[in-house]
Amino acid sequence: MYNKVTLVGRISTDLELKQTQNGKSYCRFNLAVNRMNEGTDFIPVTLWGKSAESTVTYQKKGSLILIDGSINIGNYTDSNGNKRTSFEVIAQNVQFLGSKNSSANVETNNDEIDNSTSDEDVFSQFGEQVNIDDNFLEDDFLE
Repeated sequence: MYNKVTLVGRISTDLELKQTQNGKSYCRFNLAVNRMNEGTDFIPVTLWGKSAESTVTYQKKGSLILIDGSINIGNYTDSNGNKRTSFEVIAQNVQFLGSKNSSANVETNNDEIDNSTSDEDVFSQFGEQVNIDDNFLEDDFLE
């Protein structure tokens, strides 16, 4: 059995770096992802360590990113005694995506930072297609 998810979308909430009591860095945000048919899903994502630090430093609300991770499902009881289920994506890798004209992308793998990002505002290119890899995603997946 295998729990792996890859998502491409735009950060839809403000980013804030937080620390656990043990000093481990993390950030949580929602990723706006277009559905194949229509509509948008807002997927909760958590990043840890250097991935969280570099994402908060170099990205912002509206930035286009690709994440690889796994789905984490939790159960809890709300204040009214109802059983609830929650989910989030725990990202192991994040890649910062720019417009087609951008020459610099950054990919982080937990505790490694590979490159620096472009100062270009990728949100200003909202709606433009971004070709990640012709073998990985169809051109019309990103709208």
